[in-house]
Amino acid sequence: MHQDVWSRYSGGSGAPAWTLASVGFDLHALEESGAAWLKGVRGGGHTEDERGLWPCGYQKLAAATMATCFWAGDTFAPKLKVKNPAGEEVSIQSFLQGAFLNMWEMVAKTVGDLDGVIGYEIMNEPHRGYIDLQSMHAFDYNTDLHLSHVPTPLQSFTLGAGHATKVGFWTRSFPMPTRRTSHGVLNTDGLNVWLPDGPTAGRCLWEMHGVWGWDRNKKEGVVLRESYFIKHPMTNKKIDWYTDFYYLFLNTWTDRVRGASSSEKIVFVEPIPNEFCPRSWTPEHQPQNMVYAPHWYDLNTLFAKAFGDFSVNVQGLSRGMFPLKAFYWGQRGARDNFSLQIRNIAEEAYRSLGEKPVIIGECGIPMDLNKGEAFETDDWKWQMRVMDAMMTALEGALVGFTLWNYNPDNDDQRGDDWNGENFSWFSRRRALIPSLLDYEQSAPTLDNGGRILRSVVRPYPAKTAGIPLKFSYEVNTGDFSFKWVVPGAGSGGGPSVSNPPRLDHPTLTSSTTEIFLPSFITHGGKVIVRGLHPDDKYHYDELRQTLFVVTKDNSPGKVHHIDVSLSPRLRTVFAVNDFWGDFGGQVAVGGTLLLALIAYLLTLVLPS
Repeated sequence: MHQDVWSRYSGGSGAPAWTLASVGFDLHALEESGAAWLKGVRGGGHTEDERGLWPCGYQKLAAATMATCFWAGDTFAPKLKVKNPAGEEVSIQSFLQGAFLNMWEMVAKTVGDLDGVIGYEIMNEPHRGYIDLQSMHAFDYNTDLHLSHVPTPLQSFTLGAGHATKVGFWTRSFPMPTRRTSHGVLNTDGLNVWLPDGPTAGRCLWEMHGVWGWDRNKKEGVVLRESYFIKHPMTNKKIDWYTDFYYLFLNTWTDRVRGASSSEKIVFVEPIPNEFCPRSWTPEHQPQNMVYAPHWYDLNTLFAKAFGDFSVNVQGLSRGMFPLKAFYWGQRGARDNFSLQIRNIAEEAYRSLGEKPVIIGECGIPMDLNKGEAFETDDWKWQMRVMDAMMTALEGALVGFTLWNYNPDNDDQRGDDWNGENFSWFSRRRALIPSLLDYEQSAPTLDNGGRILRSVVRPYPAKTAGIPLKFSYEVNTGDFSFKWVVPGAGSGGGPSVSNPPRLDHPTLTSSTTEIFLPSFITHGGKVIVRGLHPDDKYHYDELRQTLFVVTKDNSPGKVHHIDVSLSPRLRTVFAVNDFWGDFGGQVAVGGTLLLALIAYLLTLVLPS
């Protein structure tokens, strides 16, 4: 189920409006009271002052309250009771989760038997809300985006209760992404976001539970239970979102959707965005046929909507990496930067989950980079470079992925028409009208409207007669190499991407490895394969866009390695530059001059 920031009515997408009303929110007061930022879902998000603001909605009152009630309403909001469709009074957690499960059961019954439905994903980018919140006076700068007005939890409570509140204002900065530069008073009209005839009778839900109160003398909010969302309010036991709530509901949901369709359906799951797979995800919390599907974006590119020769490893910085180690230069540097980040995600998953499949469930790059200059010039070199860096990283980590996105309605002004985002590598403006298209599978007109296709359309191993060990592709030449091993012998194993376990695998049923090799890059040219043994064979079927490699020796532990090139080679689309290539000469000259200066000074101070 796709959601961001809980619902379109709280600044994202997903849950229907009645879910917010069921908790007691007045939908017409959400924005003015500071409980949500809604300009992005109304067509905004494109101007500099609105760019990239929507993720801040996760910390605002509406989305944070809804997530908390959904996952842990019984624990943190036990006083909130509502009537379910049968007229029974139930807890808000039971009400919301029950509706969610009923919805999923209907979906599974309706489409579960279709051949194209291989499985289900419980929820896109789940969020914990206030659960595990360490302070009522601040959100975690390293995990929660701070941009524009960012109310603290306490400030969100007071704003929602109708009190004008002074709130910090954050702007973009360097080297840290943002810094607080000013303050502003919000909700000056004193609008109360809580419905007077709602289940809280017009009171803030969290005030009702004694989390905070209003000091009438000082005219300010006061925290009454600082550790309310860290420990169980009744038992004082430390709370963990994953172990106490997420895993339990995941198993309940899995049973429900499989019961409505098939027990063999794959279950796709992911953690909180930008978090590594938790060590607590032990076997008893792993459903059968589970695929780990975290998301990845280069947060620096996403945040700045800019890309050039300088790139930053935000993943590393947020975890304490020394800043100079997090800075990279050139296309080679961007490839190395992204490769490290994605490999970290995969290997952390293997450390926690063991040999569970890993797929990057969502990744992509903004097309409106560098102030949208490519919309005017149709020169997409920077988009092509950042996409190549990401794809190279995914290939190096040997993980599958789903690319965000293809949007047939994308245009240059509205982008993808959601919160100012523009990720579609297809552009209707640059496409032929349908009546001019040739619909044959091999027709080049089908690619019309596609941008940066040289970086997107790439070869990859589709079926491997063994265990993949290494794959690399160079977009500027069309060359690629692939290395794999026959399972059943040898040591190795563990969380390493390049040294996976080689034992306890099923016996091979085929000696043929199939590599998707798109006709988009072969163009009827010659495919050259090197590295095969004399008894091995290969064949390229351009119509099927597949390179077949048949190996003779498939004894356990046998390693195969091929290098594939095209004749003629592809046209170079950009230079793969790095720091030493761009500045090596200057550094060498500067170093030589410095040594000469030191030597000269030594002659002046040392006795002859």
